[in-house]
Parts: sequence; structure tokens; C-alpha cells
Amino acid sequence: MSTVIEQAVQARLVASAPRMETVPATLRYDREDPFAVSMAFPPPATLEGVEVSWAFARELLARGVDAPAGDGDVRVRPYGYDRTVVEFHAREGVAVVHVRTCELRRFLERSQHLVPAGREHHYLDWDEELAALLEEYP
Repeated sequence: MSTVIEQAVQARLVASAPRMETVPATLRYDREDPFAVSMAFPPPATLEGVEVSWAFARELLARGVDAPAGDGDVRVRPYGYDRTVVEFHAREGVAVVHVRTCELRRFLERSQHLVPAGREHHYLDWDEELAALLEEYP
């Protein structure tokens, strides 16, 4: 069984202009980092012209499809009947995207099959984590 789940989604970039532009994005979940998910945007969809990826808590995404969640760099909230808003806050500004809630729920369900919520700690390699931490602080 694969330890990584990737799912392509269409995100609508919300801008000050009245039209919302559709941009491709990829949701990713890796069993080796069981508490996190990431959302990556390809170079053409970013101001810098390089791929940009944001990592955040899987639990934040799961809570945010039903009710506003997050108060940091990433915030998630329902929008209307079938959309979820994901906000990415950085020094340079805020990027706001709308994603179909059904796509997010499908991704979360797939990640739950890989690592059930509440069982993430069983998938951590504590020896490797400790070795990496000790390596950072000689």
C-alpha cells in the first residue's frame, strides 16, 4: 500500500477583479508526516513563477470544511453550499482560494484510510525524529 496520497483539485483564486481564475493545485498527504497535509500550486499559478507549497495540519482542513478554523498562516472555512475557502497568509499578502468541498472531503477520507484520525502518533518514527533533533543541536 502506498504511503502517499496526492489529489489534483481545481482552486478558484479570489482576486480584487470580479472574475475568479481557476488554478490547478495538488493536495498531498504522506503517512511519514501523519499530522500534516500540503497544498501545492504550480509555477504558472504563482507570482514568483515557482511551485509554492503550503503545509498545515490535516485536522485544520477537516475542521474547516464544516466551520471556520485556524488563526495562523492558514485558515479554512465553509463558503456557501459546496465550497470551502482556504486562506494563505504571508508577509507578502494573502492568497484566497475556493475549493469544492466534496473534493476536500474525498481527499480527507482517503487520508483517513491511510492513517485514521487520532492514530497519527503510531506512524511516527520516534528514533528518527529524535536523531534529527539531536543532529540540529550538537
